[in-house]
Amino acid sequence: MKLYEEEVRVGDIRTVVIRPVGAKAYPGLLLYTDIFQLTESTLRTARRLAAEGFVVMAPEIYPHGELAGVALEFDDAGKQRGLAGAAAATTAQFDADRAAVLDHLAARADVTDVFVTGFCIGGHLAFRAAFDQRVKATVCFYPTGLHNGALGADVADSLERAADIRGRLLIVFGSRDPHVPADARLDILTRLHAAGLTDVELHVYTGGEHAFMRDIGPRHDPALTDRALIEAVAFFRET
Repeated sequence: MKLYEEEVRVGDIRTVVIRPVGAKAYPGLLLYTDIFQLTESTLRTARRLAAEGFVVMAPEIYPHGELAGVALEFDDAGKQRGLAGAAAATTAQFDADRAAVLDHLAARADVTDVFVTGFCIGGHLAFRAAFDQRVKATVCFYPTGLHNGALGADVADSLERAADIRGRLLIVFGSRDPHVPADARLDILTRLHAAGLTDVELHVYTGGEHAFMRDIGPRHDPALTDRALIEAVAFFRET
């Protein structure tokens, strides 16, 4: 499927929008990046999803400070800059940016339903985006900080607000993710069910490391990546 790609500004937030060519309307998919922002690796994933029939909107997660407009390198220096960007952002700021981007996506004439996905810190941001009643389904890929509330400068109330979620939810982890070990994954699922979320799927892929879907570096697992994307697309289409 041929794609059209453009940069769109939502206030101060730089976003990349990728959609199938043509006049047809498609489900909108808000896609949150990891701490490295709008890298070509993440954009390749965004293009794969757009080619499945989505209007994918990927915003920068650090749009207001010195990292605005910066795609970080996958090295120690890039990691430290990305972590510093997260540490400088409050939950309230993340939430305000999310509201602005969702408002824009939902108002687009080429968008029907609204879905959300994200990776790493973006998986946590995707979970919080699911609080918005317009979001019909959310897929969180190895969300960091969800089990203990760690998000940027704050301890977020994400799991405490789980009952606010009305759409369907899928959370994906690798079994070898040190950031969210088995007991933390079990705690997440237990607390979601306690909040009344019965339409929840938790997928744990054997052998998958944290960031196994990033197609650069030794953690990448192409087979698990394909499987995860196929299952995510099917999950959205079943909604």
